[in-house]
Amino acid sequence: MKAVVCKKYGPPEVLQLSELPKPVPKDNEVVVKNFASAVTGSDVLIRSANLPLIIGLMFRVVIGFTKPRKPILGLIFAGEIESVGKYVKRYKKGDQVYGFNGSSFGAYAGFLCVSENETKESCLVIKPADMSYEEAAAVAYGGVLAPYYLEKGNIQKGQKVLIYGASGAFGTTSVQLAKNLGAEVTGVCSTRNVELVKSLGADRVIDYKKEDFTGSQERYDFILDAVPHGKIDKKNLKTLCKKVLSPNGKFASINEGSPKVKAEYLIQLNTLFEKGDFKAVIDRKYPIEQIAEAHKYVDTGRKKGNVVITVEHP
Repeated sequence: MKAVVCKKYGPPEVLQLSELPKPVPKDNEVVVKNFASAVTGSDVLIRSANLPLIIGLMFRVVIGFTKPRKPILGLIFAGEIESVGKYVKRYKKGDQVYGFNGSSFGAYAGFLCVSENETKESCLVIKPADMSYEEAAAVAYGGVLAPYYLEKGNIQKGQKVLIYGASGAFGTTSVQLAKNLGAEVTGVCSTRNVELVKSLGADRVIDYKKEDFTGSQERYDFILDAVPHGKIDKKNLKTLCKKVLSPNGKFASINEGSPKVKAEYLIQLNTLFEKGDFKAVIDRKYPIEQIAEAHKYVDTGRKKGNVVITVEHP
């Protein structure tokens, strides 16, 4: 099978396309014939291992000191079940599925093994018939993580919610989910992404290059920082955000806490997608053979929504 292997930490060029044997499932696993994945902010961070000293040491203890112990990276998969372990009961050969494989990685490949059962870090669900594999790969990352952080806001209908970084994978998901909860949503993004965020249903969009939202008289019931580590001064952002929170307002950041992955988040998203109340946001698509180019683009920090990887099978 085709598989992208990361033999050491570093720039996108460390990712090399290889031919490897198909994986064999454990008794409680399924083998997914993978048609699409995504290059997420987490993938880029794992590949580069570019982290502050203390956090970086902890990262290497868990993931690997000089290279990832599990060399096939990739968190997101979307494909068809090829075979099942002998104790698998909920899925069968031919089921179209997608999901999140957490620290097991493996999604930068033509086939991967996934546990039938939801774990703290992984889950899979049946894909809606009218959702393409590329769309499934585009919604999975934000779909399993954004709801965890939005729940911290306990959002009620009519409340004012601000999403900082509204045009990324987390942000585009969060804007749509918050709207579906009945919130009045303000998105903050750069000039080039204003129209995109409007199209997702945001009631107001602030171009941070032209306007400082922390200087307004508006007050928000919940603010979500949806920008990955390393792009802004997080401590300063949190301090500034607190200035525009309502008296009982709440703040959450995707860089704080250890989110628990839940299949129910994707099931709820499936329902919204089928009703036409949620859409996948795909910036670019790359074949798996161009994985390094895809990583280079995500490294620029300019992606809108999601960058999808497609896998062709003979």
